[in-house]
Amino acid sequence: MAKPNLTALLKKYWFLFGLLFCIILADIFPSLGATGGPLKPEWTVKYGAVALIFFISGMTLSFNDFFYAATKVRVHLFVLTFTFVFIPTIVLFINAILRGLFGINEWILKGLATVSCMPPPVSSAVILTKAVGGSEAAAIFNSVVGSFLGIFITPTILLFLLGSTAVVSLLNSVLVLYQTVLLPLCLGQLSRRYKLITAFVPRLPLSTIGELALLFIIFTTFCDALKTHDIGMNASDILITVALVLLLQISLLYISFHVAELFYSPADVIITVTFCATHKSLTLGVPILRILFAGYAHFSQITLPLLVYHPTQIILGGLLVPIFKRWLNRHGELLP
Repeated sequence: MAKPNLTALLKKYWFLFGLLFCIILADIFPSLGATGGPLKPEWTVKYGAVALIFFISGMTLSFNDFFYAATKVRVHLFVLTFTFVFIPTIVLFINAILRGLFGINEWILKGLATVSCMPPPVSSAVILTKAVGGSEAAAIFNSVVGSFLGIFITPTILLFLLGSTAVVSLLNSVLVLYQTVLLPLCLGQLSRRYKLITAFVPRLPLSTIGELALLFIIFTTFCDALKTHDIGMNASDILITVALVLLLQISLLYISFHVAELFYSPADVIITVTFCATHKSLTLGVPILRILFAGYAHFSQITLPLLVYHPTQIILGGLLVPIFKRWLNRHGELLP
């Protein structure tokens, strides 16, 4: 029996090895990629890595792709309904059960409810969809629309679930979306049309560059999460939070996958299930939590579920990439 080739193994699963390396490096040097650290992720992630991902998307997708994605109304309605209606509803019932039967920390449950109200992110859902081979254009459309609607919908749902809300700056939120998503996307389209970059570097590995940008985002996310170990919670509360978030994400992936599989093609299922429908935004979530609960003695407890949810969704997405690639191949719908 032939021995496995280590080089071939590393080449095939380099993203998963990179994911593990980022987590270990963040644990050893958390200050390196934490907010305010040498890598300045508050600038390099938002205006660097995220913008780069959408610039590459603009370079690799035609206008017809975006137009066709926008016409998939049923797919978008499913994603938005699952994100803003189903997840908050199911978490509301879960919290009632946990509160009544197990006496879980009330502020952890409030944090879990807050996570359920968040809109989809504008980076991880897109790059992971592309890595799998799903419809990248539809993922971009859902991420942008979901984030914009979240400016209005998220505070409203929080008002219903928690009895309080936050005034989210519409102008600032739209400006951030424009700077990090729409502008890079348009510049990428211009570069594609006039061959501003590919004319000089015709074989630029754009997909690899995008995946490296995602690994940088993962690294800085874990650095922020690991930098401060004193979060005012005991070990059991932390373990319970991690377990609840993990079980919630796995359940949402399973439910949305099998429901969407009944109505959509495999490429569309990838979007609705693994990424846009189940991912939650840390970018919008943290400012809302700071407005709602700044100065509260239990701020760390209510923030922890969102801080755990964000890296967990990226790790699960990374682990699902090779699995769903094989699944799409079996269905003969792996996109070029």
